[in-house]
Amino acid sequence: MHIVWIEDEHALLQECADYLRRESIEVTGAVEFEEARTVIERSRPDLLLVDWTLPGEMNGIDICKYNLKHWQLPLIMVTARGDEFDKVLALELGADDYLTKPFGLRELSARIKAVMRRASQGGRSLDPGIREEKVLRRAELTLDMDRFLVQRNGEKLELTRTEFLLLWKLASYPGRVFTRAHLMDEALGEGYIGYERTLDSHIRNLRRKLGEHESDSPFVQTVYGVGYRFAEGN
Repeated sequence: MHIVWIEDEHALLQECADYLRRESIEVTGAVEFEEARTVIERSRPDLLLVDWTLPGEMNGIDICKYNLKHWQLPLIMVTARGDEFDKVLALELGADDYLTKPFGLRELSARIKAVMRRASQGGRSLDPGIREEKVLRRAELTLDMDRFLVQRNGEKLELTRTEFLLLWKLASYPGRVFTRAHLMDEALGEGYIGYERTLDSHIRNLRRKLGEHESDSPFVQTVYGVGYRFAEGN
């Protein structure tokens, strides 16, 4: 596995890189966006780690948005900013996970492996033994798992990886009600269980991109006190 880590704290990067290499994870460091872009477009890494505060014109949030539009690589935000609002913002703009400094080396390794596992599998199956389809068609929506692509009436929707996984899980089982904890585990991993406001933000963003409103939601429906479901009949 090869990752590119955009980080201007050299000592932190070196310590973490030494540890990860012992686990067969190759790390290439970059201080700012332009340096990272050269490496990424030349070598196409498996994953990006991005510090929020960086020198140059683009910070970590800018890189999240750029990655979503151009590279679509799994991305973990690594930063000292631990406020829940910052976590929600990073996740809504395309980060797959959020690691707050200071952190342990084993936690870092576990988060990397979890994100890569979800990226390669498209999330875990909800029921053992059931093979998920690669393309789902629900009314005017088409979801393509291999390309992480959603179209509505043939028009591509720009969803983050997390938004896609949430929609995929819901659309795979129309009418089935999923708790918030279950959906968080499926889309982000068990480390985010309990951040219900984070999930609600993802759902709100997803509905907006689907062209829906809270009061008129033909696809993603709220089951008050429980969670969410994809409307039956679609």
